[in-house]
Amino acid sequence: MYTIDNDLLSVQEARILIENAREAQKILATFPQKKLDRIVEHMAEEAYKYAEELAIMSCEETGFGKWQDKFVKNVFASNFLYKKIRDMKVVGFISEDKENKTIDIGVPVGVIVALPPATNPASTTIYKTLIAIKSGNAIIFSPHPKAKNTIGKVLDVLIQVAEESGLPSGAIGYLKTLATNGTVALMNHKDTSLIMVTGVPKLVKEAYRSGKLTIHGGPGNGPAFIERSADIKKAVADIIASRTFDNGIVSASEQSIVAEDCIADEVRKELKRNGAYFMSEQESEQLGKLFFSPDDSLNWEIVGKSAIELAKRIGIIVPEDTRVLISEQKYVSPTNPYSREKLCPVLAFFVEKDWMNACEKCLELLINEGRGHTLVIHSNNEQVIREFALKKPVSRVLVNTPATLGGIGATTNLFPALTLACGTAGGGFTSDNVSPMNLVNIRKVGYGVRQLDDITNVVQAGEEAMINQSPIDSTQDLKAILEKLLAHLK
Repeated sequence: MYTIDNDLLSVQEARILIENAREAQKILATFPQKKLDRIVEHMAEEAYKYAEELAIMSCEETGFGKWQDKFVKNVFASNFLYKKIRDMKVVGFISEDKENKTIDIGVPVGVIVALPPATNPASTTIYKTLIAIKSGNAIIFSPHPKAKNTIGKVLDVLIQVAEESGLPSGAIGYLKTLATNGTVALMNHKDTSLIMVTGVPKLVKEAYRSGKLTIHGGPGNGPAFIERSADIKKAVADIIASRTFDNGIVSASEQSIVAEDCIADEVRKELKRNGAYFMSEQESEQLGKLFFSPDDSLNWEIVGKSAIELAKRIGIIVPEDTRVLISEQKYVSPTNPYSREKLCPVLAFFVEKDWMNACEKCLELLINEGRGHTLVIHSNNEQVIREFALKKPVSRVLVNTPATLGGIGATTNLFPALTLACGTAGGGFTSDNVSPMNLVNIRKVGYGVRQLDDITNVVQAGEEAMINQSPIDSTQDLKAILEKLLAHLK
């Protein structure tokens, strides 16, 4: 009897995929922007047609979230995103400054390896494919094992329509024999140029170990601060809508509420009116034990489950209209499960005496987990908003908006993205909502506008003037010399 070595098969398949992508990308790199745009348009249209089917399929395969909300995300990743990138110039001549005689040219990075998550498998795969082809890159996926059928279906649909529209065969591909060694082989291949990891924390270290340029969206642990000047009804409605969207599995979603003491009671009442159930200390302790496995990894059994389902798991009866479970907390620590990212509709609730103490509490939460990701503030005090924006180690500060939708650019004018990079604070190199512009190198063209003699003559003249006037007679003399130098340098 021969046994099939999945690891070996996966590694071999990975090598073939990257080699085919490399050859396809050489052709793709010659395509003008208009030709790339036609392919992207056809892919976006086809993905939009399948948005509902893929949403249902995703929920059935993973058991995470709500298909209705995944449908919204699939539309966002296809139709909404396409409209945003449709007129973007990404490759070739993308900008020119005629006055200063400089030109920017966008050059594709090459072959991209992408790891999409099980929580948003269809939408993230659509998004990554569209921005990769828009920027003239080949892209190879390693599907998440928990969502391999959904991701495979998305890519089969996109590959067929893209190749019918002129995309070189092999420019989009995915690993069918799934094994960690195969994914690592994709990342380590000499022809891989860039790695994009979203929602697969166990493989982030492997990506960085490969030595390849890596863009990753880290864990979110965003606090929502409600300041005394806020519209409390709107703030609470936004937070509840955001935290329950797809049962809380979007990384940008609020993980805790920090309220000023003077409005805390009003916030509690409003939360209850919006379907929040405040757990007792004992209930909070019981639920907290379910968030993480013994090895400190996320417990997939509670991911994307509704508040009602979570309550049943710990044997408590809550009102039928319960949408969110809330635990009152005082302290932040690595061992407190309510101080970390929870991919389900659960919120921690902190009360601080004023905005300065609230600022410190938010900082504690972000340093504990979620550094570099997202913070939301509900306030009408512009000074407080700016203080928060200046002092928090995050890449996104969202103001008076639901964090889930604001972070990805649906209710804000941030770039519509499903990979939210975390910058140097989160261990990455970019803090952007990742766009096609993050997937190209910018080649700079600069025309000569002055001669070396122009510079040396003025500098020498300035030195002589300074020597002859030792010291310079007046500030007017110095100003005249500097103006002369600057005039020659224009």
